[in-house]
Amino acid sequence: MTLIFAHRGYSSLYPENTMLAFREAEKVGSDGIELDVQLTKDGEVVVIHDEKVNRTTNGTGFVKDLSYQEIRKLDAGYSNKMLVKKEPIPSLIEVFDWMKTNDMICNIELKNGIFPYEGIEEKVLSLIREYELSDRVIISSFNHYSIIHFYLLAPDIEIAPLFAEGIYMPWVYTQSIRAKGYHSNYLAINEEIIQSSIENGIAVRPYTVNKEEVMRSLFSINCTAIITDDPVKAQRIKKEYRK
Repeated sequence: MTLIFAHRGYSSLYPENTMLAFREAEKVGSDGIELDVQLTKDGEVVVIHDEKVNRTTNGTGFVKDLSYQEIRKLDAGYSNKMLVKKEPIPSLIEVFDWMKTNDMICNIELKNGIFPYEGIEEKVLSLIREYELSDRVIISSFNHYSIIHFYLLAPDIEIAPLFAEGIYMPWVYTQSIRAKGYHSNYLAINEEIIQSSIENGIAVRPYTVNKEEVMRSLFSINCTAIITDDPVKAQRIKKEYRK
């Protein structure tokens, strides 16, 4: 059956990439979460999508120019008027502490396409090893050099290239870099490509699947997983396809 990954947590209802969004994704029965990591000025691995904190918090500036303490003072839930308390930007350590209380899969996207964040692969790997989560983590990135570097450091941990646009026979490219799956923009692939990939032993996890008709088409062909902002909608539709 198709797995459901909550994109930046249950982000259609809660502030993206926060512990609140991750915990709520677990509560509604998501199989996994997707999150993004970057490094602070003092080298801490933090969970945030944009290179700047401006859009998702009440702060300004680049993640790379702020210390971990400065980052922690920001409120990632400031725009959600329903929240009564501050939601900080989490560290990856905080996420891994929580993961030790459940069985969820975690897709970690290395956000190092604009700023290289030297050593981010080693830091993330060190935490995965420390928390013994090697079999529950998938490392993805648009920076394919980075995930290949990660694979060379840890061949036992799954990597998955991210594709924003279509490429010819993506399963061939994915196999060539020793990945077991890829994460593509859902607009860049079709049912034929997905089925050919799966037949060739390659997992396909399209993002960001929020439209009901797209969910239906992916569930109907038993796509490996979908990455969605709305895991509740996905669960409701998935029930119709349970065999």
